[in-house]
Amino acid sequence: MIRRYLERISWVDMFLRLFQIAILVAIIIGIFNTVQAGRYPSAAWATLVFAGLAQGSIYALIALGYTLVYGILLMINFAHGEIYMAGAFTVVFVANYFADSGFLAANPVLSILIWIVIAAVVSIAIAVLLERVAYRPLRDAPRLVPLITAIGASFALQYTFRGLYGAEFRAYPEVAFLKAKVSILGFNVPLVQPVVFFAAVLLMIILDIFIERTKQGKAMRAVSEDKDVSRLMGIDTDKVIVTTFAIGGALAGAAGIFNGLFRPVGVFFFMGFFPGLKAFTAAVLGGIGNVRGAFVGGLLLGLIESVFPILILEGLGIPSANQLRDAFAFTMLVLILIFRPQGIFGERLAEKKA
Repeated sequence: MIRRYLERISWVDMFLRLFQIAILVAIIIGIFNTVQAGRYPSAAWATLVFAGLAQGSIYALIALGYTLVYGILLMINFAHGEIYMAGAFTVVFVANYFADSGFLAANPVLSILIWIVIAAVVSIAIAVLLERVAYRPLRDAPRLVPLITAIGASFALQYTFRGLYGAEFRAYPEVAFLKAKVSILGFNVPLVQPVVFFAAVLLMIILDIFIERTKQGKAMRAVSEDKDVSRLMGIDTDKVIVTTFAIGGALAGAAGIFNGLFRPVGVFFFMGFFPGLKAFTAAVLGGIGNVRGAFVGGLLLGLIESVFPILILEGLGIPSANQLRDAFAFTMLVLILIFRPQGIFGERLAEKKA
């Protein structure tokens, strides 16, 4: 029986299976050594988990833009990170004006809501303009063409905002009440972390209700199944596609504000590049084209990035493990593409697309 099984599998399959086993063994050894060493108390692990959930919430909101556009057009909008940057970079000037004028101290919640609205409007405008100028003329072109265009649009947006706002690093002002500590499951965590997490979950719930229950959401699902048939049924596919880009832009704008609250420093014209790539990783992790999967993938990536470098790499004797979080995140992308390219929850595709 074993011989018959070996005859049916190729050397490539055998190599990948052995590689999977080696990776799994390394993970187990790393976790065992780290836990056995007992260097970190439970409070430190809780801090990493809550920070990972907050960061993962930001990735999840950006990832939703990737997965929405892919579900409709079957293209990866690699300029989506710059849509996220546009809202966050624009609002940093408004936020600092609010802080200098005293409006932020007097009305912190209202200030944050205004920031989110402004960031969403800016990101929506950039996303819709990008769709109209860069993507709509190429809608019937081979898939590689809009992909290359998206990369070019990404660089164009980066250096446009560098010209508009300068190349200096900016920082959001600190919001005093978000620095307070709250007790969750017996652990004290900064209030900003659960606020960012639950705000992202709320936006995800609103998006899910919109897609599943509203007429426009049903139109989006119909267009994702078959654009030609949807057009014959009277659906304005151009309007649906613009709506999809607008929703993705709004979520990216909100993510930019949440990032400014969670990590105030480091706002500049290149700030969307790495979060954009990580959000794409999150979308692939959850199953690109799957809205709920993209959100869960973002949360998982945040946890993986926050906890796993210390939990696994330190146990394997790798120095400065926490500085390898970016490498760890992108390694996850490679492993996902090798072993489960459809993602954890599977890629939602129509039979025709599959």
